[in-house]
Amino acid sequence: MQLIELLNRIPTLDIHGDNTREVSELVFDSRKVTENALYIAVRGTVADGHSYIASSIEKGAKTIVCEEFPDDLDDNITYVKVKDSSKTLGHLASNFYGNPSEKLKLIGVTGTNGKTSVSTLLFDVFKNLGYDSALLSTVEIRIGNEIIPATHTTPDVITINQILAKALDAGCEFAFMEVSSHGIAQNRIEGLHFKIAGFTNLTHDHLDYHKTFDDYLKTKKRFFDELQDTAIAITNVDDKNGNVMLQNTRATKRSYALKTMADYHGKALEIDFNGMLLNFNGKEFWTTLTGRFNVYNLLLVFGIASELGFEQSEILQAISILKRVSGRFETFKSDGGIFFIVDYAHTPDALENILDSINDIRTKNERLITVFGCGGDRDHSKRPEMGNIATKKSTLAIITSDNPRTEDPAVIIKEIEAGVEPQNFSKYTSIPDRKEAIKMAIKFAEPKDIVLVAGKGHENYQEINGIKHHFDDKEVINELWKLMSK
Repeated sequence: MQLIELLNRIPTLDIHGDNTREVSELVFDSRKVTENALYIAVRGTVADGHSYIASSIEKGAKTIVCEEFPDDLDDNITYVKVKDSSKTLGHLASNFYGNPSEKLKLIGVTGTNGKTSVSTLLFDVFKNLGYDSALLSTVEIRIGNEIIPATHTTPDVITINQILAKALDAGCEFAFMEVSSHGIAQNRIEGLHFKIAGFTNLTHDHLDYHKTFDDYLKTKKRFFDELQDTAIAITNVDDKNGNVMLQNTRATKRSYALKTMADYHGKALEIDFNGMLLNFNGKEFWTTLTGRFNVYNLLLVFGIASELGFEQSEILQAISILKRVSGRFETFKSDGGIFFIVDYAHTPDALENILDSINDIRTKNERLITVFGCGGDRDHSKRPEMGNIATKKSTLAIITSDNPRTEDPAVIIKEIEAGVEPQNFSKYTSIPDRKEAIKMAIKFAEPKDIVLVAGKGHENYQEINGIKHHFDDKEVINELWKLMSK
């Protein structure tokens, strides 16, 4: 593609050199530069891409996009000066891949909890409706039946446009995408055209990155602030921050709720471990998904599909045959009658939601044993809060390691224990080794008891001292149960 085409609709401050030069690919990592590539010098939190302009030229880059020209300009190179390289990168990527997000119906889902579930459920609902779609989620990236491993909640903007262009070529009409706060803050969704933006909820999380809750909220809000007037924004008005998201948006505003009046209103008529009988906008249906938080997830799915023009009865039929998302309230029963639940809950709100959902369902004749931990090198302030929630709402809580990363698991556990109230001291124990903690839960459990293993869900690794080791909660439960029941 010629540079002049690539710069279409992109404001520039200065151009030095040939603007008709051919560009073979876009690169913002100087280590990946190839012949005739365009290198974008982005200022990062750790390194400044402007420091690698010379090495990028040595590797074959013929076009440089930057915020400041180097002191010595090479006449064989084209330099483009822009105000913000990071934001410009998104628009360049969109142009380079033919603006696929304008041609697809791109739906973004943001919030603290539920992003993965809602995005995946949307993908599955539209498959049930007969449509091939693209999915960009924490668990996986999919184009129709093709699965591409996912490494981040929100990939870099070049990768996103590559995937969307590939989805378009494969005949997809819809794309469903998790939009993380990191992705918003780092301009990874810049230049994308969203048809619908959905908001799940906002609770205490990622404060290791955002530093304050206000900054976290403003980052999420920016997603809605930057929507075009052709888009639709649909928000959970039961969440106190739901309406905040819509304050400055140009998009058409829609709402969903269980407790208040909304465009899409839901009600749980029956909930048990096998599923739920629900009523959405006056229509009853059954789903095998369970848990009150899933009522919100499904209601957002229902609202988004309705806004895309599908008949509500048709949507509910597609929802009623959905299967559970991997690692999200995934349930299985052992031969000995113990009920196991594996869930990704790793924030105070998510842990409280899953425990409340279990306690809503159980008869209280069964005991609830919770195995959980907190990730290392992340927000410390949520640790005591999770310790309080788990011990208050479980018969027994076993505090263990999650992904300690570079932190000492014993230090993390002590911070969790600090939140346990005196009356609950007898309701917990600490076992740093996660496998041993699960083993203790199985040993303690009797027939009909419920064992919740929370925090890792779909993840099949445990990161210790910066090294990832294979660890899958479901595999470990099955392995230990077989050994211990012999």
